[in-house]
Amino acid sequence: MIDARHIAALRGLVGEKGLLDKPADIAAYETGARYDRGRAAFVARPTSTAEVSAVVSWCVRNSIALIPQSGNTGLVSASTPDMSGAQGVLSLDRMTGGFELDQVNRTVRTGAGMCLSDLNAKLGEYGLFFPVDLGADPRLGGMIATNTGGSRFLRYGDVRRNTLGLTVVLADEAGTVLDLSSQLRKNNTGVDWKQLFIGTSGAFGVVTECVLNLEPLPRQTATALLVPSSSQTIPALLTAMEDALGSYLSAFEGMSGNAVRAALEHVPSLRNPFGRGVVPDFVILTEVSRINAPRKGEQKLDAALEEVLAAIWENEDALLADAFVGPPSELWALRHVLSEGVKHAGRLIAFDLSFSRGDIMRFLDRMKAEIPQRFPGITICDFGHVGDGGVHLNLVVAKDDPRLADEAFEAALREWVFSVCVEDFQGSFSAEHAIGRKNQSFYDRYTPAKLRRLAAALKAEASPGPLGSVAF
Repeated sequence: MIDARHIAALRGLVGEKGLLDKPADIAAYETGARYDRGRAAFVARPTSTAEVSAVVSWCVRNSIALIPQSGNTGLVSASTPDMSGAQGVLSLDRMTGGFELDQVNRTVRTGAGMCLSDLNAKLGEYGLFFPVDLGADPRLGGMIATNTGGSRFLRYGDVRRNTLGLTVVLADEAGTVLDLSSQLRKNNTGVDWKQLFIGTSGAFGVVTECVLNLEPLPRQTATALLVPSSSQTIPALLTAMEDALGSYLSAFEGMSGNAVRAALEHVPSLRNPFGRGVVPDFVILTEVSRINAPRKGEQKLDAALEEVLAAIWENEDALLADAFVGPPSELWALRHVLSEGVKHAGRLIAFDLSFSRGDIMRFLDRMKAEIPQRFPGITICDFGHVGDGGVHLNLVVAKDDPRLADEAFEAALREWVFSVCVEDFQGSFSAEHAIGRKNQSFYDRYTPAKLRRLAAALKAEASPGPLGSVAF
C-alpha cells in the first residue's frame, strides 16, 4: 500500500535496522495486548528525536498516516494500525537513550522508549523511583500518552502529576521539535503546553523525551488484606483508614473473589493467603509506607497497621469481616498477576472505568445484579483502584461461547456498560487507558460538541498531519 520509494527514503533516514517492512518482522507491532490486530505498511524505529522528526516530516509531506507505538501494552487499540495496510507504525522501542539524574531536584530526563522496570532499576541504586506502579511493564512514552495512574495513585498521583517536562515532535511538514523539557515544579508564565500531550493518545505529537518527578523509595512498608463486612461498608472503611493513617496510606486496591481465584489458578506457585483456602467475594489490599529508616523507639509499621485495623474491627460500625497483615512481596505478587489470570480464564471483554469514590461499589453491585440477567454466562472478574475510584471491569466469556462470533454481542455489552457508567453514575468510560479505536464512538457521543471542536482545532494547529488512531 506504500510506494517502494517511501520505504527506501525512510530506511535512509533511520538505517537498515530502523525500518522494518517484512511481514515476519512487523507482526509483533501489528498485534495488540488485547486481541486487536492490524496491518502495518512499515515499522519505523528511530533512535533519536532528530530521527523521529525526519520520519514524521517525510510522512506528513507525503500524506502517510503514522501510529505512534510505545510498549504496545494498551488495551483500547490506540497503538496498533488498522486493517487498511496504509498506516505506518512509529515505534519508540529504540528510544531508550539518556539517563540524566538530578538527585537534589529529584528528577530524571530520559528517552520515551525506556521501560518502566529499567528506569526503576537504575533509580533504585540512588534510593529513588518513578512512583506510578503498574502490573504491566510499559514504556514511558505510552504512559504519558495514556496518563496512567497505577496502584499507588492514592499517594503519588498519576503520570500527569509526575511529569515536569517533555520533548515532542509535531506532525507538521517540518517535523517541528518542541522543547518543553523544564525541570521546574512551579512555572506559571503562560500555558502549560506539556499537558496537551499527556493523556491524548499521541494524536497531538510524538513524545521523545521526558523529565519526570521522582520519589524516595519507601524504607518501611506493611501490607494487609481486608475483607469488608459488605460492599456498602467499603467507602466508610477507606475513610477510616485515611483518618487513621494519613499520608502513610499508599494503596487501597479492590480485588473480586473471581479475579483472585483466576490468578491463583493461573499461577499455582502463588500462595493462597486465605484461611482454609476459601477466597472471599471481595478483598482489599492496603499498603502503608514510610520513606525514613526505622528510628529507635519508633513503632514498627506493621504493628501500627495492626493497631489501626484492631480499632476499626472493634468499632460498632462493623466495617470488617476479617483482616490480616501479610508480607508485602506476597500480597503484591497476587495483585499484579490479576490481569494475566483473568486473561487466561476465557475471552475478555474489558472496561477501564472511573467513578466518584462513593459510587464505585454501587456500580459494581449493579453490574453483579444485572449482568447475569442481561448477558447470562459471563463471569465478572473486577479489580482496581478503590482508593481513587478506578475499576477494571473484566467480563470473561467462555472461549467456545458461540456469541463471540457475533460482533453485535460485544457491541451491545459495551453499549450497555458504558451507558450505565456515564449516564447513570456520571463516570468516565476511560480511566487510564485514554482513547483508542475501541472507545472512539463513545468519545464522540459523550464529549460535548464544543469541546470536540476545540480539541480538533488544537490538533489541527499542533499536528495537522495524520498522526495517531484517535479522531479528535
